[in-house]
Amino acid sequence: MAIRIPEGDHLPEFDRDTALVPRCPGAPGAPGVFDAEISAGWSIVGAVNGGYLKAILGRALAATLPHPDPFTATAHYLSATRPGPAVVRASVIRAGRTLSTGTVSLVQAAPDGSEVERIRMLATYGELDALPDDVRTGAKPPQLPPYEECVGLDQAPDNGALGDISMIDRMASRLDPAVAGWAMGRPSGRGETRGWFAFADGREPDPLALLLVGDAMPPTAFDLGLLGWVPTVELTTHVRARPAPGPLRVAIATRNLAGGFLEEDAEVWDSADRLVAQSRQLARAPRQG
Repeated sequence: MAIRIPEGDHLPEFDRDTALVPRCPGAPGAPGVFDAEISAGWSIVGAVNGGYLKAILGRALAATLPHPDPFTATAHYLSATRPGPAVVRASVIRAGRTLSTGTVSLVQAAPDGSEVERIRMLATYGELDALPDDVRTGAKPPQLPPYEECVGLDQAPDNGALGDISMIDRMASRLDPAVAGWAMGRPSGRGETRGWFAFADGREPDPLALLLVGDAMPPTAFDLGLLGWVPTVELTTHVRARPAPGPLRVAIATRNLAGGFLEEDAEVWDSADRLVAQSRQLARAPRQG
């Protein structure tokens, strides 16, 4: 697969754009309080991607809790996050021997100077490397064509229907041609997304990136023939293992679109054929007309 490799001390875009600056000690509420700059470069259909924002919150908890790796994280998206400055506040709810739990919020300033909470997340952290290697599962990785035979996200015709899709430039992901017909105006109607996920600058996947991956592929609504913004209401991610180097395989499906909302169930598999993450989200279907 042809992807760019970082040169020298260049910081990968994902790490640069999820970076946090701790507030100075002594400031009110300083422990677990961080300044962040929300990048417009992780936008899709004109909205900042929910998985990217979840990774920012995950980084704050990793710096606040005594354990390093997210095991389960549930985020509720309360209002639309805008590119620009934000404040992230994390706190410890419980710290145990093998697991710790915390909560974290992202807030931004409103035009009148008040604060607006954009996202709130509850998560439990642990140490993935300390888990026993006793995998027992009937789950199977998705059967995908080789990376080179899949469709690049940048190959969809630019007809203006999707608006800003700058996030695509940060990924070297590719779709299974069987579920990429929506890009040519021929959705399958099955509500499926399958393909390969990789960062365009060559950054390898890690547990923090897994908070992004389940929400980083085209929405299943596109395969139902519904193009447009699919705002996430709630997104839960279970991180099961530290991913091996190499591109990830992602399979996402929805079985029920009702009342203007749909669910998306995602599985993420690494290059060693291990199920490294699962996620489920509730999202609003694109408004039509």
